[in-house]
Amino acid sequence: MLVLTGSVRPTYSQDLPVVPLDDVWKQKIRGLAPAKTSFPVSEKKRILVFSLHTGFEHWVIPHTSEMIRIISEKSGAFEVVDSKDIHLFEPEKLGKFDAVVLNNTCSKPEHRNLFWDKLRAESDADSLNLMQKALELENNLLAYVQNGGGLMVVHGGITTQNKSRAFSRLVGASFDYHPPQQPIQIRLVDPEHPMVQVFPKEGFKHIDEPYFYSNAYEDKDFRPLLYFNNEEITGQREPAKTGKTYVAWIRAEGKGKVMYCSPSHNAQSFENPDLLQFFLSGLQYVVGDVDCEDQPLGAS
Repeated sequence: MLVLTGSVRPTYSQDLPVVPLDDVWKQKIRGLAPAKTSFPVSEKKRILVFSLHTGFEHWVIPHTSEMIRIISEKSGAFEVVDSKDIHLFEPEKLGKFDAVVLNNTCSKPEHRNLFWDKLRAESDADSLNLMQKALELENNLLAYVQNGGGLMVVHGGITTQNKSRAFSRLVGASFDYHPPQQPIQIRLVDPEHPMVQVFPKEGFKHIDEPYFYSNAYEDKDFRPLLYFNNEEITGQREPAKTGKTYVAWIRAEGKGKVMYCSPSHNAQSFENPDLLQFFLSGLQYVVGDVDCEDQPLGAS
């Protein structure tokens, strides 16, 4: 769980047990995974699932990688490459993929810069040179999406470059904080939107960390898909937020597409077949197979 600071109200916390990533779990997810995509597939696409963390380690990281592999293989829509190699963010290597998934790629709190963290760990070179290289790798990702690449950011992946305004704008937000895990009622912004029609109109309940956001989030430069009511969230900093907080959204960036999805802190989340279909549709969206409304909501 990421660090929670500041004054809080009494909380209700419900941490779920760690699920072994074994054949039993894999077979369960394979049985629940959709047999086909919700949208036509233009051609089989290649996806990089990037699973490096330098900061907080979410135990669900390997489960998320396996989930993406299962829904990709079962539907036949994607070829998946899983890696922790930051050097894949060089332009000639990024160009071999149709989309990148940032799988809980949490950075260390000091700089909130995953690329810097890894480069510093690998080298004793001058700090300025390493930071310049970290910025270059970040800019490579920004250009990749601008020129037509897809990007899906899963849960803690939002902290990858959390102090970068450019990354915050690309993703749609920066991470602020989260109260303890608790049951959350996830609701649909627009039940008629094709990306969420797989869910019941009333939404769904699951246990997760309720993320709150900052920086670019205030601009609402995205099309929101899922949200929770702030008044239902315990353990908030004071003053507690009212209204709603979005937990999944999509946005166009240049020629590329971006999706953020927070509900997935626990592997138990993937035992919801509707959420598996949602992730599969999200992959289709970021590779350009989904023609849907993704114009920004705008600040309100």
